[in-house]
Amino acid sequence: MLGHVSRVLSVSLALAAALAMSAAGGCAGKPKPAADGKAAETLSATDEQIFIGDTIEKNYDPNVIIKRAESFFEKEEYAEAIIEYQHFLDLHRVHQLAPYAQYRLGEGHYMMIKTIDRDASPVTQALAAFNKLLAEFPGSQWEVEAQGKIRACHAFMAQNAMFIGKFYIRREAYLAAAHRFESIIKEYPDIDEIVQESLYYLALSYSELALGDWARDSLTALSERYPDNKFQSQSRSLMAKLNSHPTEPSTVSSPIASNGFASPVSIVSEPRLPVPTATSPVSTFR
Repeated sequence: MLGHVSRVLSVSLALAAALAMSAAGGCAGKPKPAADGKAAETLSATDEQIFIGDTIEKNYDPNVIIKRAESFFEKEEYAEAIIEYQHFLDLHRVHQLAPYAQYRLGEGHYMMIKTIDRDASPVTQALAAFNKLLAEFPGSQWEVEAQGKIRACHAFMAQNAMFIGKFYIRREAYLAAAHRFESIIKEYPDIDEIVQESLYYLALSYSELALGDWARDSLTALSERYPDNKFQSQSRSLMAKLNSHPTEPSTVSSPIASNGFASPVSIVSEPRLPVPTATSPVSTFR
């Protein structure tokens, strides 16, 4: 909490300092003396003026742009805030507040994430913004927060893929389901709870596709990597079913290695099926 307050204070001080420098020199080289002859307009005066008029100066002044973005963000008008942060970055990429603007750009997209059954584009846009922060502003004070948000976005993407995979199982579209579960294991191997669930449902999908060897490999990987997994009972039942109804041995190696990680081998590409929509709300993300 103390660290968060310090960061907020540092940003506020940076904004105030930037405004003071702007007042002294002017964005366009035009000083603005006050009526009493003192220094130019204060922070509070700028707050009142950021939405008034549409002058060229206000469209290019970094202090006005960033404060306009902050105002939208605080009012939870994230789409408008995103536009302003991006406008700031387009014009002032080397400004001292550029790393902060890049982080807030990602946060704007992040705050627009809804539930795992809805459009995932805000997640991919948030990931792109946070990754750009790490790539273009390495070592910034927002790096740790961005890394945490990246992990949260990955978890959301894995949950979204799981939701779609289960939908395909309910539709008996086992090939499409297997493709989803394979992608989770390959792309998010460190999210243990999702990976172990994926291994079980992948085995179930392979079983329905008459790929008994592959199903056994998935169940073996599940038990070896997660000996205390929550699918032990279901796994034993599925293994017994596979052993009582043997299928022809596959001539291609299983895409799941015994350690639970996906190998480059995969089943054929996912067929085009409709994206599922939920009939009831799914737990909210964030």
